[in-house]
Amino acid sequence: MFDFRTRRKFILYTIMTILFIIFFFPLLYMISTSLTPNEDLILQNMSTIRAFFPSEIGLKNFSDVFQRMPFGRFLFNSLFIVSTTILLGLVVNSMMAFGLARFNFKGRNLIISTVLALMIIPFEAIAVPLLLITNRLGWLDSYQVQIIPFIANPFYIFLLYQFFINFPKELEEAAIIDGANWYQIYYKVAMPLSKPVLASVAILHFLMQWRRFLWPLMVTRGPSYRPLTVAMQVFFGEYPRLWGDIMAYVAMMTLPVVILFVILQDRYVSTVARSGIK
Repeated sequence: MFDFRTRRKFILYTIMTILFIIFFFPLLYMISTSLTPNEDLILQNMSTIRAFFPSEIGLKNFSDVFQRMPFGRFLFNSLFIVSTTILLGLVVNSMMAFGLARFNFKGRNLIISTVLALMIIPFEAIAVPLLLITNRLGWLDSYQVQIIPFIANPFYIFLLYQFFINFPKELEEAAIIDGANWYQIYYKVAMPLSKPVLASVAILHFLMQWRRFLWPLMVTRGPSYRPLTVAMQVFFGEYPRLWGDIMAYVAMMTLPVVILFVILQDRYVSTVARSGIK
């Protein structure tokens, strides 16, 4: 007979294995289809188990994507927009969170309450007013219209605020005794010890920006500033609809997300409570 702890582990691992299979099989299907150069074979095996194990393997679908559309341009647009938004967002959101957490001033509680209230407002509710504002500024079909509105985010501000509110004051006091000002405390003390939560914010922000579709669709007019998500809709609507090319497109679009997670996974799985402050 298994004891309670062994049965609990068995049930837990069983559930984790089932979840892994559920999430892994779509990825396996995507990769196998993208590597199958024969479109007729893809259609023939689409509803069978053979779709997960291709009999023919090649990179023809990937080359077709670059031939049928300027994929490199769309990839650059997405990487530039997302990376710029994340870098500026980490600075802006962390500075605001640090200020709210470490300074007492009139109106502080009101600002924190406003940040919390803004977290429940969906983007779709402000999309049209934001479109009118950016149109008046002459920002349509540009990089800044896809970057500036998303630098500050109330959820990330609150997440970082929760970290900084528990930041040991002894470190600040020691830095002040050494002659550091508040900017130096933020940059040289708080930020280096905030790497786990910053990595979590970076990954979450990356995922949100990388898959953003509605706003780029509203503000871009041509391929010059179009990201991968909007280009995917255009590519999917072209005929003939070749599923091998579509899966190759999706596979290349998924690759940056996987790379980022592999790089930051150690910090991402670290919790705020285990943030390296010892």
